[in-house]
Amino acid sequence: MTTPVPTRFTDEELALIDELVAEGIGDSRSAVIRRGVHHLADAVRRSQIGAAIAQSYREQPQSSEDDALAMANAIAMTEAEPW
Repeated sequence: MTTPVPTRFTDEELALIDELVAEGIGDSRSAVIRRGVHHLADAVRRSQIGAAIAQSYREQPQSSEDDALAMANAIAMTEAEPW
């Protein structure tokens, strides 16, 4: 079930939506707008996750011990490859 949400678009915005419909991004204006909302929500979530990761590194920066362990793991994984 969907709920109508009245909104207004400029002629330029409608032209852009219509172009996306013509390119097959969605079957209708509504489909394009819904897809755009999903993309925006995904971008916001990814940005929030990235900010949280960056903040965690600021709060607990990597140490030289972490670097050594990461290098040892990288070497072990590379040596384990069958090439």
